[in-house]
Amino acid sequence: MNPADDAKSATPARPTKGFGRATEALEIPAFRRIFVSNMAFFLAMGGQSIVRPWLAFEMTDSPFALATVSAATAVPMLLLSPFGGVLADRMERRLVILLAQALAVVAELVPLVLLHFGLLEFWHLVVTAALMGCVFPMIMPARSAIVVNLVGKKGLGSAMALNMTGVNVTRVVGPALAGGLIPVLGVEGVYLGNLVLYLLALVAIFRVEKLPAPVGAHHESIGRNMLAGFQYLGTNRLVLILLIYGLVPQFLAMPFQTLLPAFARDVWHMDEFGFGILSAASGIGAATGSAFVAARQPDAGRLSAMMFCVIAFGVLLAAFAASPWFWPAVVLVFLANVFASTFSTLNNVAIQLVIPDSVRGRISSFLMMSVSLPLLGTLPVGAVAEQIGAPLAVTGASLLASLAAVGFYFGSRNLRELDARVHRSSRED
Repeated sequence: MNPADDAKSATPARPTKGFGRATEALEIPAFRRIFVSNMAFFLAMGGQSIVRPWLAFEMTDSPFALATVSAATAVPMLLLSPFGGVLADRMERRLVILLAQALAVVAELVPLVLLHFGLLEFWHLVVTAALMGCVFPMIMPARSAIVVNLVGKKGLGSAMALNMTGVNVTRVVGPALAGGLIPVLGVEGVYLGNLVLYLLALVAIFRVEKLPAPVGAHHESIGRNMLAGFQYLGTNRLVLILLIYGLVPQFLAMPFQTLLPAFARDVWHMDEFGFGILSAASGIGAATGSAFVAARQPDAGRLSAMMFCVIAFGVLLAAFAASPWFWPAVVLVFLANVFASTFSTLNNVAIQLVIPDSVRGRISSFLMMSVSLPLLGTLPVGAVAEQIGAPLAVTGASLLASLAAVGFYFGSRNLRELDARVHRSSRED
């Protein structure tokens, strides 16, 4: 059966709410397989998120070194994202995901081999992080674009939020497993486990039926396709504003995640244990925010919720950075990530609802900046933290992010009309 037919046949006949609304997309077999693949892939990434930064910090004892490793991933993400979006609009999207995940397996073999032979150095971490940064732009636009092909626009909000909830859960489980297994299996064992998860993700994608390639884009050159994506942004003011509105707080404030090892060790003297707890609290908060959006009524006021969440995120993150006590800081970072995830999910779903499928891959590639810009933003935040300390650097960045969001609201009439535009677009399937 074609996945599009799965979506029609699996659509519930009765209205759903709460938990039922949040999980109804899982009734579609093809979406279930994509969801399982996502969970396995990002669970492996979650494990790496605790191994690679801690190795870098142990090797260099420098917050700026943490920023350098993250930026090594972010730079190729930014440069290659438009190309990955073009591929998602020219090729069969399932095939793009398969090829990119195979490359991810190869990229993660490099640090495993270096570890095994005792040859791992800091610059190796930078290079392998850059390799993974080349893979993500191929995977992420196709993953985002394929969801609407499977569930349709009416199920898009809950399906995307469910995907983000799963990804955010792996941010908790992945680091927790990695932190708990490193003393038992060693770093090599954790890397090997991650490779097994990447392979599981490949198997799950293999079981998804082929989808038709997007219509039209492959008749033109790659360069023309890429230019058309930028032209679409130039002529669709709301989509451009939503992209920038969502990315500015991500660039300014979300780099705090990379500085968590410095907070754990230098501010609260909790070392690996504190880093693991802070990472887990961040992940649980992000998963909670995404789950809230999945269960939320799709026609509920979107812009007011986004504004409240981005301001709350900035204020709570500033309070986290200023806290002299560890356990209150854990609560604050949890709450900050609840609001950050809710804001990001609402913003991303709004963009997907108002764009046509013919440019979905290319616009999804611009949305990838919400992943890469926080990593790139670690460079200025890390440099400031090197001079004045992580707490002051994060406090200033988080408050600036909230002020920027307020400025966008009062400066853009298109943004203030968001709810009406989304309401119209969601009726067009």
